[in-house]
Amino acid sequence: MHTVLGRLRRPRIIGWGAIVIAAAVVEYLSSNHATNFLWTTAVLTVAWFFGVAFASRTAQTRKLREQVAAAEERAAAAERARIAHELHDVVAHSVSEMVVQASGVRYSLTDDQQREREALRSVEQIGRDALTEMRRMLGVMPGGVEESAELAPQPGLAHLDRLIAQVRDAGLPVTLRVEGERATLPVGIDLSAYRIVQEGLANALTHAHCAHADVTVRFADDSVEVEIADDGSTSNGSGRSEGESLAGMRERVALYGGTLETGPRAGGGYLVRAQLPVEAKA
Repeated sequence: MHTVLGRLRRPRIIGWGAIVIAAAVVEYLSSNHATNFLWTTAVLTVAWFFGVAFASRTAQTRKLREQVAAAEERAAAAERARIAHELHDVVAHSVSEMVVQASGVRYSLTDDQQREREALRSVEQIGRDALTEMRRMLGVMPGGVEESAELAPQPGLAHLDRLIAQVRDAGLPVTLRVEGERATLPVGIDLSAYRIVQEGLANALTHAHCAHADVTVRFADDSVEVEIADDGSTSNGSGRSEGESLAGMRERVALYGGTLETGPRAGGGYLVRAQLPVEAKA
């Protein structure tokens, strides 16, 4: 550590020495007055000091930005892995139901329906192979396949009442409002909307010192929108606008081609608004 600090200081000391020598040479060649030499050296030293301070500040700011970018990238990668585990559970459950139903129909066929029986047996085998490959693929991701078991069954917007009750018990009053006719959403989109509300409330509860939060779910013909608004602080040093939870929200919204808006509210507090399509884009 001391060696590194020494390497950082050495160029600056050499630079200051060069300034002193330059001032001495200039004054010697011009007037050879010691007073002028001291004055010139002082002025140049002050300029050198401010230059060094500015350079240090710039380097520190650059380092902090790099650290924030790295933290966001780690958060995004972790969220992508979590989404993969959750979607594995969703797809695996659906494929398993298909295999079970195909098996049930196959055993109900008569002896003269051999062609249909073979077709259903092929469907069963394809489904089992797909489940095996999915589990193998998930096994090479961070966390392995064991994490997926902890996430099932997956929640959705229908479970918001239970989530909000938990947040209220933790000390944050929350109001839930549902607008429009509740639609049946694809499981992945339903899960993502729920997770966005969950992260938004967790962010408000943990960082914002809120007195109240509002959750609004709006159902439209082609989209569903979730909005989390609170009256907490946006300048408490928590970095809510660039936090890891918001990086995760962006990953979920981008997965389905939706939109995400975050930032301070006009009347004070913070707002998270995410819009997801009713049908997942290919």
